Amino acid sequence: MNQQQTDTSCPGILPAHMLRRFFDEGLLNCETELDADQIQPASLDLRLGNKAYRVRASFLPGPDNTVADRLEDLSLHEISLVEGAVLETGCVYIVPLLEHLKLPTDISAAANPKSSTGRLDIFTRVICDNAREFDKVPAGYQGPLYVEISPRTFTILARTGSRLSQMRFRCGSIAPSDATIIELHEQAPLISHGVANIDNGLALSVDITSIEPDQPIGFRARRHAGLVDVDKKAALDPRDFWEPIWQRGDLVLDPDQFYILASKEAVRVPPTHAAEMVPFNPLVGEFRVHYAGFFDPGFGDASGGGTGARAVLEVRSHEVPFILEDGQVIGRLVYEPLTEPPELVYGQGIGSNYQKQGLKLSKHFHPFEA
Repeated sequence: MNQQQTDTSCPGILPAHMLRRFFDEGLLNCETELDADQIQPASLDLRLGNKAYRVRASFLPGPDNTVADRLEDLSLHEISLVEGAVLETGCVYIVPLLEHLKLPTDISAAANPKSSTGRLDIFTRVICDNAREFDKVPAGYQGPLYVEISPRTFTILARTGSRLSQMRFRCGSIAPSDATIIELHEQAPLISHGVANIDNGLALSVDITSIEPDQPIGFRARRHAGLVDVDKKAALDPRDFWEPIWQRGDLVLDPDQFYILASKEAVRVPPTHAAEMVPFNPLVGEFRVHYAGFFDPGFGDASGGGTGARAVLEVRSHEVPFILEDGQVIGRLVYEPLTEPPELVYGQGIGSNYQKQGLKLSKHFHPFEA
């Protein structure tokens, strides 16, 4: 099957059982056994390997080079991750991943930070050999994978096997379609209230009035906070790392400050589709949602035990302060079909961390108490 086409005729995102089959057939390979929960409903978590390379600057290898070739020129220091290592803010690291690819000619891949990675303001991008762009793996690629890591706000502790990025696999090519979103929304609403704004994706707006009066409307990251172990859940006091924002109304984003906010809409992803938050258009505001994100099939949907779930937004201003208004559009979701129905969906007994979420920090913090 290697360097051949898959036996599915339907374009779209591969569900989990197809990814398991790819491992059985050697199209996806790992240096160690898969973690029990590593394959998500429509994506694969990627694990850090044994070494990290501190580099002078971010780079792409280009069509004539492998990543290893470029590391010979750009690496400043090699760090073992076997026992864990501290990765400092403001530094750039390249880490070989434990997963390798031998993709068929009709299967491509795309990567993204995991939800928890984005909520910690850890900038990550996956690189493959001969790449001209980040987070994209062309159809038919055979070779290793690497991840670029640059903690932006918090110094982190990571180790071999830590999972900061995830990858989706796509059969064929299908362009995002507003017609698809309209059809899905007519079958069952994709947002909790209001009129759906569908124009190059389903619009999500920011909530800075908060439905719950005893809860903050967002969080602002504290500078010079402590160390975050990326593999420990519910281990940290949120007040040591985050300043809750209580003031309702307009919110002034300070330059280079990191914020966690929530969408006004509770969203739903049906089990037949996956969704992705596309980068925000910078022409309508001097800010951006820092990380585009994957939404697995069943997110916020009754099939996964959900009743709608807010999208958590990782927001950063640019060079100047910017006033964010309640209800302002801050991102758009695009929906893409799966090649076939999944066996499991998000939240369906697989330990999903963010089903039914409202405003929520990453899994590393215990719940915020007012």
